[in-house]
Amino acid sequence: MLQKIIDIVRQAAGLMVTEGFVVNQKEGFTNIVTSSDLAVQHFLCEKLSELIPGSGFFCEEEDLGHDGNGDGGEGTIVPEYVWIIDPIDGTANYSRGIDHCCISVALSRHGEVVAGVVYSPMRDELYCAEKDHGALCNGIPIKVSGRSFENGILCSALCLYRKEHAQACSDIIMETYMQCNDVRRFGAAALEICFLACGRIELYFEYRLLPWDFAAAKLILTEAGGVMSGIDGCEPSLRKAGIIVAANSPANHRRLLEVVQKHI
Repeated sequence: MLQKIIDIVRQAAGLMVTEGFVVNQKEGFTNIVTSSDLAVQHFLCEKLSELIPGSGFFCEEEDLGHDGNGDGGEGTIVPEYVWIIDPIDGTANYSRGIDHCCISVALSRHGEVVAGVVYSPMRDELYCAEKDHGALCNGIPIKVSGRSFENGILCSALCLYRKEHAQACSDIIMETYMQCNDVRRFGAAALEICFLACGRIELYFEYRLLPWDFAAAKLILTEAGGVMSGIDGCEPSLRKAGIIVAANSPANHRRLLEVVQKHI
């Protein structure tokens, strides 16, 4: 099953054209969608529904008419299998020719993610995981780093779509920065979490992520030995937006979570 998902994702990446796409605003100039986002999502929904007939879809972009969108709202019958899809994570990067963007596809069964693929075609890096079978990057097993908090790099942002929370994010980043090595921002949540999974960074915080931003990457991270939670320290919801805290070890996760809880 995982290899079939990978094959479909690689095919979908061919629709991420480098020029000639159309950019539209969704909720003001900070939140955009391109014609490539819609083309990739349509392709994925069509091919993945053939892979598991009757499966549901929970996607970032417009409703494409598939039954069971997986949101679990009142009165919704959620299928056994639900695909959680971000057709292009890092759309702003993609629209400007910056290579930090990716396709993210997670497959959940009864509300638990069992397979995940994150593919960055411009970087030619494909991260994947199957529950209880470890995580890979381009076919090679990956694991989180063993670096301490003090030697760790934090990846974070200022809550682009809810700028009223920027001060709290800034305070968290600053307090963490004074205790760790450095801070980075790449502009694609799924890819950043995969960087954590393969040992490039050690700490991660975002004020507001939606399930399609992290579902696939979370499985890859945990299969690589990392930790992720919501602000309450419990599993993040696959049905709504929330605060995400992640790290390469339980000790570093607890320490970062304490900083986040202090400011939010």
